[in-house]
Amino acid sequence: MQSLQVQGDRYELQADNRLANLSEWNEDLARALAEREGLTLTRDHWDVIYVMRDFYDEFNLSPIRKLLRKALAERCGPDKATDEHLARLFPGDVLVQGTRIAGLPLPMLDAELESSVYAASAPEQPGHVTHFVAEFEFDGQRYKVYPHGNLVNPEQWSEPLAEFLAGKEGLTLTPEHWQVIHFLRRFYFQYGISPMVRLLMTHMREQFGAEKSSEEYLYGLFPKGPSRQGSRIAGLPEPQGCIDP
Repeated sequence: MQSLQVQGDRYELQADNRLANLSEWNEDLARALAEREGLTLTRDHWDVIYVMRDFYDEFNLSPIRKLLRKALAERCGPDKATDEHLARLFPGDVLVQGTRIAGLPLPMLDAELESSVYAASAPEQPGHVTHFVAEFEFDGQRYKVYPHGNLVNPEQWSEPLAEFLAGKEGLTLTPEHWQVIHFLRRFYFQYGISPMVRLLMTHMREQFGAEKSSEEYLYGLFPKGPSRQGSRIAGLPEPQGCIDP
């Protein structure tokens, strides 16, 4: 642990120069962190920093690149959301350098990239768990899953498999379920992550309106969580960040 002194105040930094206490962030500290990296913050830098911080405040996680670009384009215009523009502002990478200066955690990787999470010899399935926790067989093929039931190989997913997984969890898929499942899959293949519940509700509201994106509606379809249970049945990695219980 190291420290940085700014205008008489001392701030603790982690080994990667990331702020240890996120609540201590302020603009003077951001300028000092930027100076350590050879940057002088301009209006364009501040636009990115505050888009990142507003995203974190709303969803409790730092945005990945595609979601950051989407939010920037909506707030500042498409020319401010290109990879080339962001690379000029943050030559050390906007996700690494930008979040560090913004006083935020590094965006998490997709669950499917963390192959070490999968335990080949998972513990016996507890009585209250209704999803698969190690591996299972369907239609003559074997499937491995992470302990929370998400497929290790998402490319194995199919609609018949989704119906089988849903049946294991006591669900019969209706057109309303499929609408959410296909939305989850479109989101994943567009942005590279499975959305946690607040992110799912926000983006579904844009396409389907308030009624079909409400907490009551989505939990009525997926009682164990529209993000966690939904992503499991949709054949996707477990969502990041603060998700449904």
